[in-house]
Amino acid sequence: MSTASSTESSSTEPSSAEPVAVSGEPAEERAGRAPGRFMALVDRFAPALGAYAVVKAIGLTVFLMLLEHTGDYLKKQPGRGGGAHAWDVLGTWDGVWYQRIAENGYDPQLIELHGFPLATYYENSAAFFPLYPWLMRLVGAVTGLGPYGSGIVVSVLASLVAAAGIFAIAERLAGFRAGVIAAVVWGLFPGSGVEWAVYSDSLFVALSAWACYCVMTRRWLAAGLLALVAGLNRPTAAALIAAVSIAALVALVRRTDGVARPLTAMLITPWGLFGYVAWVGWRMGDWGGYFKLQRGAWNRYFDFGASTVRTVMDVITGHWDFWQSNPVPDLIAIALLIALPGLVVLLARARPPLVLWVYTAMTVFTALSSNQIFGNISRYLLPAFPLFIGLAVALRKVRTSSLIGLFAMPAIAAGWYAGYALFELGIP
Repeated sequence: MSTASSTESSSTEPSSAEPVAVSGEPAEERAGRAPGRFMALVDRFAPALGAYAVVKAIGLTVFLMLLEHTGDYLKKQPGRGGGAHAWDVLGTWDGVWYQRIAENGYDPQLIELHGFPLATYYENSAAFFPLYPWLMRLVGAVTGLGPYGSGIVVSVLASLVAAAGIFAIAERLAGFRAGVIAAVVWGLFPGSGVEWAVYSDSLFVALSAWACYCVMTRRWLAAGLLALVAGLNRPTAAALIAAVSIAALVALVRRTDGVARPLTAMLITPWGLFGYVAWVGWRMGDWGGYFKLQRGAWNRYFDFGASTVRTVMDVITGHWDFWQSNPVPDLIAIALLIALPGLVVLLARARPPLVLWVYTAMTVFTALSSNQIFGNISRYLLPAFPLFIGLAVALRKVRTSSLIGLFAMPAIAAGWYAGYALFELGIP
C-alpha cells in the first residue's frame, strides 16, 4: 500500500466528513440543494439507504414466500428454524438466546455435560455479548414491543446505519455512485439474511463501519469509543480493535494528528471486549470461563484454519459426513471462498487506507481460522464490508440501467441464498 493511499498519513485529505464530488459537481453544491443540515444529510444518504431498503425488502419477501411454499418451518422445533408463522424463523437459532437475555439477563455458569462427544458443558447465554440484548430491552421499554419485535427493530435500524456507514466510506474513496452500489452489495451479500433478523450482525457492522470512517476522517476519540462499544457486541470486535489501534499507532509515530487523540483511541478501544470476557470469568469463578464455554458448549475455537481446509476438501470431494454438514450452505461457502481473492484484488485497486486493510484482513482471518459451522462462512464474512466497496468501485462506471439489470436477479435470489439457505437449510 502506497503512502498516498493511507488516509492517516495524508496531509492533503480533508478532515471533515463532507461528501466528495459527484460527476464533476462540487459536494458543497449537492449538499446545498436541500435547506438545512438535516435535509443535506437526507439528500446525501437517501439514495443509498433507499436502494438498500428496496433490495432487502425484495429478498425478505422472497424468503417468506419460500417458507410458506414449503411449510417446513411448521415441522421444525420453535427456535430451531421453526415457529407458528413464517416470520418467526427470523427469531430462531441465536435469536432465541438474545430474546432470553433481553427478558431474563445473564446467569453465567459452567455446568458439565456428559455423554456427548463434542460437548463438555451445557450451553449458556453468557456466550452472547450484551449490547444487542440491552438495546432490545431499551426498545421494548420505550415501545412496548416484546423481545422479538424489539430485536427486529434494532436490527433494521442498525442495518440502515451500517449501510450509511458503508456508503460514506465508499463515497469518500470513489464518489457518490460507488457509495450507493456498496450499500446495495452489502444488502445482497451471502449471509445478509441476518441483517433483518434477531441477530447482532447489523449492529456490529454499523459500529465497525463508522469507527473506520472516523479513523479516515481523523476523529480518533469517536473511533476509539465506537471500537470500545463494538467490543460489547461481538467477540469478533477484536478485528476492529486491532484496526483502530494500529492506525492510531501509525498516526502517533508519524505525528500526523498530535499525541493525545490517537493515544487515547489506542488506550480505550479494547475495554468493552476485555470487560465483558472478564466479567463472565469472574461470575463463573474461572477467568477462562468464556473460552471454555465457547469450546465446550458450541465447539468454537481457533485452530488456525485446519477445520476449514479439512471441510473444504470434504465438500469439493462430495463427502457430507463432517460435523454440521449442510450441503447447500456449504456449497455457497465454497463459491464465496472462490470469489474471495477476486474481491481482495478489487479492494486493492480502490487503494483503501490502512484501517480498512487491517480490519478486512483480521475479519477474514478470524472467519477462516476458527472451528465453526462451515456453511456460515457467508455470515462470518458479512462484517468484511471493505470487500463490497472494492466491488462497488469496479462497478461505478456501469450505466444505471445496466446496474438495475445486474442486481435484479440477485435481489430476488437473495431471499434464497442469503435467507432460506441460511435459516432453513443450515444453522446460521
